[in-house]
Amino acid sequence: MTSNVKLLLAALCVVMASSVLAQSDAKPVANAGNDLADNPVAQVRNARSWSYGPIANWGTGVGNRSDFKFFFAGAHVGKVLTPVLHAGILSGQFEYGGDIIPFWQSYTPAPHDITFVVDGITYTEKVGGGTYTGVSVVPVIFRWNFLTKSRRIQPWFQAAGGLIYTTHKYPPEVLVPHGTPGGTSVWNFSPQGGGGVHYFLRSGRSIDLGVNGVHISSASLGDRNPGVNASVQVQVGYTFWK
Repeated sequence: MTSNVKLLLAALCVVMASSVLAQSDAKPVANAGNDLADNPVAQVRNARSWSYGPIANWGTGVGNRSDFKFFFAGAHVGKVLTPVLHAGILSGQFEYGGDIIPFWQSYTPAPHDITFVVDGITYTEKVGGGTYTGVSVVPVIFRWNFLTKSRRIQPWFQAAGGLIYTTHKYPPEVLVPHGTPGGTSVWNFSPQGGGGVHYFLRSGRSIDLGVNGVHISSASLGDRNPGVNASVQVQVGYTFWK
């Protein structure tokens, strides 16, 4: 089992364990609904609060992109939209959110030569590489906040979609012979999904940890669409709730 797969499995175990911890951190049921002054999670749930705050993210590619690394920083905003919807162990609330990421970087292998065949002729050409810089926006985040009796821990699961712009075509493109299609694109899409937890330090303040699986693809906007089929992204943040 590769180290990247082990990292993903470990992260998922942390997210799943948070639901159990959320129950063990609970006050007696009789007090859970009445003592809002000492229950930050219940305050957010009852008020259907807005959330906003800074985020930072580190990630690594998986499989044939395991030598790709990622770092970005920005801000998250969200709004709890529904009352608690009861569905057994899946009971919770729906939240809509988005991320604005003015600093996005991917660290790839240095430029190098590659040998390939076109129409039976063997060529040796250069492949781009190094650090790629850009910006990103994730305008669609569908998040499900699980119902919990905990005063501190709020587990969640999400599905999201974003857009990435880089100052050079990404991922690194093969510089094929003149007149032969081969460019990638400066625009890429980033469908993703994962889970995490809010840990409330006090009323209206939480530290957040999330783990996402992210796919990066240009949807064939360029001549070629190699993409980054899978990456594991670990995100931390600090959230204000209003």
